[in-house]
Amino acid sequence: MFCTFATCYSTSDEVRVSCLALTFYLLIMDLLKYVQDKYITKKEFPEFKAGDTITVYYEIKEGQKTRTQFFKGTVIQLRGTGSTKTFTIRKMSGDVGVERVFPINMPALQKIEVDRRGKVRRSRIYYFRDLRGKKARIKDAAYKKK
Repeated sequence: MFCTFATCYSTSDEVRVSCLALTFYLLIMDLLKYVQDKYITKKEFPEFKAGDTITVYYEIKEGQKTRTQFFKGTVIQLRGTGSTKTFTIRKMSGDVGVERVFPINMPALQKIEVDRRGKVRRSRIYYFRDLRGKKARIKDAAYKKK
């Protein structure tokens, strides 16, 4: 008997089971993407990538009061897709580097402003953590502000 899942035509039981598992995995991922697209509200934020300097405005609650706080820094990485997308921002506070991970779907996220576009060759600039002083500068990329 041949396996009819995906494009596998093997007679081995192990291969058939792995093809079946792959098919179910892809089916569940499609279902998950459909639910995320249909039912999770998305906020409109500007496009940004690693190397850009951005300011993130978000709400914090202190007791019964809520206030808006901002975090300005360089984008180190973007990770994930859809509703699970996150981005990491790094800023220097004195001599100490501070990094913060923001989920793109965080309800407290109010707005994101792109201050500068940076020109880097990598999508995750972890090497930026080890750089100090003038070496920690990123070249500006030419862009039009909308």
